[in-house]
Amino acid sequence: MSVVSSAIDDGIVYREAAGDDLPGISRVRFAVRENILTPEQLKARGITEASVAASFLTTSKGWVAICGGEIVGFSIADREECSVFALFVHPDYERRGIGSHLFDRAVDWLWENGARRLWLSTGPNTTAARFYERRGWTATGAAEYGDVRYEITRPS
Repeated sequence: MSVVSSAIDDGIVYREAAGDDLPGISRVRFAVRENILTPEQLKARGITEASVAASFLTTSKGWVAICGGEIVGFSIADREECSVFALFVHPDYERRGIGSHLFDRAVDWLWENGARRLWLSTGPNTTAARFYERRGWTATGAAEYGDVRYEITRPS
């Protein structure tokens, strides 16, 4: 795990995620108001704490935002898939720039790892969809589970 971290004025510390962060990551994931999935639904999609922790050792990298010793947001990118796999912020910490910071880390890491085109998916007509659109991502069609696929090409 990287020990490099950074803090911003509001007391949020950002650092690379590790497998032992998964309980805090899960707490954030299940607290959201949109793109809601139960642990059972995630498991049916092959997403468990164990599978995410294993991915950190192979193709993925994650980042967490911490406030007062608690994880309040996270992002995960998958370099093999050239995708932003996850971006979530606890509802009590929304609209503070945490999501932007975590998202930028994921996207930058994918570009640094040679990706030319990135993709992600999210629920239609959500705050997340508008977040990605404001950043220049384009809806390219339907994704699994009723989500919308978004893509962006690496800037020249």
